[in-house]
Amino acid sequence: MSLTGKDRAGFRAEAHHLDPLVHVGQHGLTPALVRSLDDALRTRELVKISVSRTAPERAKELAPQLAQRTQSEVIQVIGRTLTLFRHNPALVRREGDLPPWRR
Repeated sequence: MSLTGKDRAGFRAEAHHLDPLVHVGQHGLTPALVRSLDDALRTRELVKISVSRTAPERAKELAPQLAQRTQSEVIQVIGRTLTLFRHNPALVRREGDLPPWRR
């Protein structure tokens, strides 16, 4: 699932208004964190993640690891915040509906 630059730019614009749904704490990348992120990606598709100052790794180091474990795409990494996207074809989409991350 390779996104074009135009797709990434659109997702970055959409992610600007989102609040972080997943928080990486002092324990870093745990199986529970990956499950939580996987659930969020399944229901929302576009997820913003906040990395704590006490986390053992920086956001730039965590982003590719989280993307690989959840089969998602890194949209952006800014400071201690990163954004991931994974398309879910099982979500019901009707004409005129808001995207899943805005619901």
